[in-house]
Amino acid sequence: MAHKKQQSPITMDDVMAYLNTQSGPVSKKDLARAFGAKGDTRVALKGVIKDLRAQGLIQTERGGRRIGITDALPERVVVEITGMDSLGDLMARPLEWTATSPAPQIIITKDRLSPPAGVGDIVQVKVKPIGNKMYHGEALRRMTAGENHMVGVYENGFVYSVDRRLKQAFSLTGLPRGETLQNKDIVIVDIPLVRERDPRATFVRKIGSADAPFAATLIAIYMHNLPVAFTEAAEKQANKATVPPLGKHREDLRTIPFVTIDGADARDFDDAVWAEPDTAPDNPGGWHLMIGIADVAWYVRPGTALDMDARLRGNSVYFPDRVIPMLPEALSNGVCSLNPNEPRAAMVCEVWIDANGRKKKHTFRRALIQSARRLTYDEVQSAMDDHTPIQGLESEIRHLVGAYTALKKRRDRRGVLAIDVPERQVVLNNRGQIIDVKLRHQLPSMQLIEEMMILANVAAAETLEDKAAPTMYRVHDKPSAQKIETLGAFLQSIGQAAELKENPTPADFNVILAHAKGTARDQAVNELVLRAQAQAVYSPDNIGHFGLALDRYAHFTSPIRRYADIMVHRALIKVLKLGEGALTDEETATFADTARHISYTERQAASAEQSAVDRYITAWMADKVGQAFDARISSVTPFGLFLYVEPYGADGFVPMHALSGDFYDYDEPAQRVVGRSTGKTYTAGDIVRAVLKECIPITGSLTFSLITGGSFQQPPDRKPRRHTGRRKKGKRK
Repeated sequence: MAHKKQQSPITMDDVMAYLNTQSGPVSKKDLARAFGAKGDTRVALKGVIKDLRAQGLIQTERGGRRIGITDALPERVVVEITGMDSLGDLMARPLEWTATSPAPQIIITKDRLSPPAGVGDIVQVKVKPIGNKMYHGEALRRMTAGENHMVGVYENGFVYSVDRRLKQAFSLTGLPRGETLQNKDIVIVDIPLVRERDPRATFVRKIGSADAPFAATLIAIYMHNLPVAFTEAAEKQANKATVPPLGKHREDLRTIPFVTIDGADARDFDDAVWAEPDTAPDNPGGWHLMIGIADVAWYVRPGTALDMDARLRGNSVYFPDRVIPMLPEALSNGVCSLNPNEPRAAMVCEVWIDANGRKKKHTFRRALIQSARRLTYDEVQSAMDDHTPIQGLESEIRHLVGAYTALKKRRDRRGVLAIDVPERQVVLNNRGQIIDVKLRHQLPSMQLIEEMMILANVAAAETLEDKAAPTMYRVHDKPSAQKIETLGAFLQSIGQAAELKENPTPADFNVILAHAKGTARDQAVNELVLRAQAQAVYSPDNIGHFGLALDRYAHFTSPIRRYADIMVHRALIKVLKLGEGALTDEETATFADTARHISYTERQAASAEQSAVDRYITAWMADKVGQAFDARISSVTPFGLFLYVEPYGADGFVPMHALSGDFYDYDEPAQRVVGRSTGKTYTAGDIVRAVLKECIPITGSLTFSLITGGSFQQPPDRKPRRHTGRRKKGKRK
């Protein structure tokens, strides 16, 4: 946030207001620049800083060169568990946060509680700072708890949790008269909140069988407490929806040959695109684009049953066998979806760019459009490669590719973060059995759509910011200093020279990725660069989007599957006076709460999707116990090594006690373990040969032991502080 230069005296309130808008400490030079402080004004600013420091309101770092608000957490703090990230770690925020700056994020990395802490719990944690407003936490004591439900599998009178962290067995009580259970039935039970010698679980209900088709999806849905059924009122409202008429606020753009371009398995179509060369004499080589986005705000009005159901979900959730949509099917696959040859309500972002992809101007219009064709990424890619032209749309595709080429120039010039971590795609047959795992790499045809969506998203954010309107920004903070330091130490340990600046840009990370490309540690470097990044979230306060190298960014282009986009549509409708469905004052007042909620539901959905994929792949590996595989060490922890078996897309674990022949010390910065006596070393990125020892599909757990792999180095002269290895006889871990 840049403040206008001012000549009036700078007050303590002015400086505190500015610091509260920043994501972390700022340099004195940046602070002076923000207020246009020169000469006497700069001297006065130094006095204000001195007074704030004396009152304990700010703190300085790095010899006084950087200034930030004093809002560090105490060593022990009471927090609320708000969600789970895609790696399975619990996320928390301080229960009482009185500072005016955003609350810090706490990642629970250790949990002493039994049963483990879960979403909704209030717990006391011990925290350790890991970067700007980021902490690792250890759960010490449960203060109160959310619902103490557990999803488990029934076996001979006991229930075993599907959560791999909870290794206790619970004897089952409270089975209603007439209710019978078979071994491997999946049940929901209530479990005790305190540790017991003979823990008992109370039966709540049965939800299926672990041997039934699609059991992995069922477990993920209930384990993450995802809402499945819509309210009757929301379904009725959706079923009555019809395409709106043309009118004062809705133009007729049905003659424009828009096309949708999506995956072959897509069922809901949020966006349609069209482009032509710009004929304006002052824009040689430029392009004129229209990006049509489903006008969901017309159908989902604030405060209605549809709106409440959509907000509760926050987003759609995608599993290998089904989608849990944010909106009822009558909308998501019906009247909102930009199906071909059907008139549809749309918000159209019209943009003009120059030959180098720089946006010259844009506008938003409410319209009726009609998609000319439903295309897939593979079809468009084939046309881009000059293999198979798309009959009847030759010029339209050529124009879209031309516009994309210009946008890509702009993207490359910005230096967008170019991490390449392929997505796993599980393929099932109609019996719910996994038959293949594909690694989905990004095609240029996918990038074509991505660039046009980014263009529209930027235009939406700029329009709202220029109008001083409430904006649901998509923000991505820069990496923390500690994560940068950890990445640098790893790169140094593998002999890859990398000078990471104090405030690196995405382009700096791209240099690291380019140096690793084609080497044995290519994928490991990509994954560690990804882990070094902050998590993108929704916020009414803008700090920019680091990964995309953008100052202003909002999600506008997927309102069928993301509630954030509906909020942005409503805000645009309000400030541009585009008719019904505008943002209300009540929504504006709760923007921050909505941002936190939909950031949580996004993490919840990602965790559920990943857990289902893990269980499907584990079930696929069940008949391979005892077989040997080539695998890559994907990460190293104090407890053991995580492996990735590429042909199967499988993630597995080698416990530290299974590393035979030595005691192993954990070297966190270098992402490796080192044998204390032999110097045998296992490092992230190493290719090893491993035997699958145990497979538990119900928890998605694969356990391996190593046959070959690793390297040798000179044994360290002294022992690191952190040590994990085989435990001594008689000692229980």
